[in-house]
Amino acid sequence: MKAEHISVLLNECVDALNIREDGIYVDATLGMGGHTFEIAKKLKNGKLIAIDRDFTAIQKSKEKLGEFEDKIIFVNSNFSEIDRILTELEINAVDGILADLGVSSPQLDEAERGFSYTQDAFLDMRMDKRNALTAAKVVNEESYENLVQILRDYGEERYAPQIVRAIIKAREKQEIKTTCELSDIIRSAMPQKALKEKQHPAKRTFQAIRIAVNDELSSIEIFMDRAPLKLNKGGRLAVISFHSLEDRIIKNKIQELENPCICPRDLPVCTCGRSPLLKRINRKPILPGEDELKYNPRSRSAKLRIAERV
Repeated sequence: MKAEHISVLLNECVDALNIREDGIYVDATLGMGGHTFEIAKKLKNGKLIAIDRDFTAIQKSKEKLGEFEDKIIFVNSNFSEIDRILTELEINAVDGILADLGVSSPQLDEAERGFSYTQDAFLDMRMDKRNALTAAKVVNEESYENLVQILRDYGEERYAPQIVRAIIKAREKQEIKTTCELSDIIRSAMPQKALKEKQHPAKRTFQAIRIAVNDELSSIEIFMDRAPLKLNKGGRLAVISFHSLEDRIIKNKIQELENPCICPRDLPVCTCGRSPLLKRINRKPILPGEDELKYNPRSRSAKLRIAERV
């Protein structure tokens, strides 16, 4: 049975946005519409722009969100394009922006999407089917050096060289086409002590390849540059990340916009003229509680950071 998608930190996200019934909000990563549904419920005369690069997710969410069709504008695009999207909608600024950076349960559980290392399917992993780059191309065409860098940088995989050598050896015999083929190759390259870890041995490698295919970290960096500028004064930005690479980008950008001064520390008065754009609402990220972890184990690595436009 495929797992039902459960929105992570749902109440915490909705509370974080301080939703006004006549406000304008953005759900930058619509997914299966769980967060969107709760935001739309609180709107009366307001509007919600729901963005997702996955057209299938938009189609499925439209069914779930049908009762709010007069409040929601659906946009099939990358969330990093938030400034262009709002400009085209003739919206100068909004009252809140939410981004949930996780992969939705249907994407993980529908074998044909190629995200899962436990269900056999073509090595796809594309969030946007219009993208020409697939996981199969990355695995079969990238050089040894590039693959090692992808696994190290995006998956923080300490056994990257061993895994990549096994991939190169396997693809010299025949093209690696499916998720289970790749998963078996990864397992064969791992030392016994690594195979005894709680997480699946292919998890970090699959994460790394998915990030490379979808250029996820670049999208997050661009989004974090653009989204704060599209907030009204007092507007909130809430972002959920699921691994340290994502969280580092979000944390650092919020801190940079909260303390933009570049004057020497020993200078008694700021002369650079750089004013704060954001202030942190939570000094430490909000994590799922014990109850949420019980009914949604996939939320265990989630971190929510909230900031407000000043």
